[in-house]
Amino acid sequence: MAQLWGGRFTGNISDLAWNFNASISFDQRFLEKDVEGSTVHAKMLAKQGIISQEECRSITDGLAGILRDVREGSLEITDKYEDIHSFLEANLIERIGDAGKKVHTGRSRNDQVALDMRLYARDEVKEVSGLLKRMLQTLLQIMKDNTETYMPGFTHLQKAQPVTLSHHVGAYFEMFKRDALRMKDIYERMNYCPLGAGALAGTTYPLDREFVAKELSFYGPTLNSMDSVSDRDYLLEFMSALSIIMMHLSRFSEEIIIWNSNEYGFVTIDDAYSTGSSIMPQKKNPDIAELVRGKTGRVYGDLMSLLTTMKGIPLAYNKDMQEDKEAAFDAMDTAKNCLTLFTDMLATLKFNRSAMEKSAVRGFTNATDAADYLVNKGMPFRDAHSVIGRLVLHCIDRSCAIDDLDISELKEFSELFEDDIYDAISLKTCVEKRLTIGAPSPEMMKQAIESGQAFIRDFYL
Repeated sequence: MAQLWGGRFTGNISDLAWNFNASISFDQRFLEKDVEGSTVHAKMLAKQGIISQEECRSITDGLAGILRDVREGSLEITDKYEDIHSFLEANLIERIGDAGKKVHTGRSRNDQVALDMRLYARDEVKEVSGLLKRMLQTLLQIMKDNTETYMPGFTHLQKAQPVTLSHHVGAYFEMFKRDALRMKDIYERMNYCPLGAGALAGTTYPLDREFVAKELSFYGPTLNSMDSVSDRDYLLEFMSALSIIMMHLSRFSEEIIIWNSNEYGFVTIDDAYSTGSSIMPQKKNPDIAELVRGKTGRVYGDLMSLLTTMKGIPLAYNKDMQEDKEAAFDAMDTAKNCLTLFTDMLATLKFNRSAMEKSAVRGFTNATDAADYLVNKGMPFRDAHSVIGRLVLHCIDRSCAIDDLDISELKEFSELFEDDIYDAISLKTCVEKRLTIGAPSPEMMKQAIESGQAFIRDFYL
């Protein structure tokens, strides 16, 4: 057992307690970040005259050698070490001797792990941001290609009014745009350096925390040493944002699953993102969409796990906080995998435009426009609403659309109907005359697409 403590102890920790306490199985992800932080810390110690320049070179060369050997497979991270910090320090001392014993001067594992997690999470935020940008680009291409692809819009899963596929997909563009903005928001708040906070009360060594923060590309050091080692707000914010991303993916997955059904037939999912049945040879199942929908609950659970862990922890650091890592890692991995696969699936979807248009016509999505037609002829809206309601019931009984009725049949419901009704309630007219900001007309969608292009072009993290 390799550990960074023990002088105060006369007995050995039990094997069961050691395994329960150890975190090497999951915090080994921090190896590169621990090397990065320790290297800058050593440079700062030398700059401040706390260690010599020669000792600093020995430490930084030793750290680089350990990282290289792990990458090449000649050095193995094993469970004889309590955590990644003890692995790194023990191997450093073994390689360079007493100089390695000085690398921990002026710091604690508390601020060390706080730094590692911030460095790691910061990179993850950037990666998720990149995946969201790719999603937005994919959605924008679908929007460009389908400004005149008519389909029913829904409320309560009931066909409501005609829209276009461009407009429908544009709603998800707005959702994922907000997700991208949340990544930027989180980055701005998390990008402060906790190293130098010590265990909880700083240190008597003349550390230069500003130097460390600048070297590690932080905006500056954190401003309260107790908060520095006990803060996990940035992780909770990140995991909350990942949960919202997963919620958006799950909603979209649900729609694709419905659209892929035989009853709708709006889309065909590429074979690369479908599976078959072991007993029913005709089946082509939307398993990727279903798994994304299912994994949403997993990410929610990760968030609730950390929220629950943090809710009763007094200042400053407590060992409970070790439980942040597995939940955070799982949420990050799951959300990234889902974003990647879903975007790939989305980019290869085939849309059945004729089925979408037929569904809009047969679903009475132009009923509101028919009522507006009567209003424009002088009928009060409430009366028009009643007339069209009775007209729809008549069409349901006859299994036809409003458009299928001839003018004499329409006049049985109101003498205000004229031949211009057919143009007034065509899907093309219903969509094109909706010219308010955010509406589905091609003119408004052109503006939305231009706005989306500008967002993608100007967004950075």
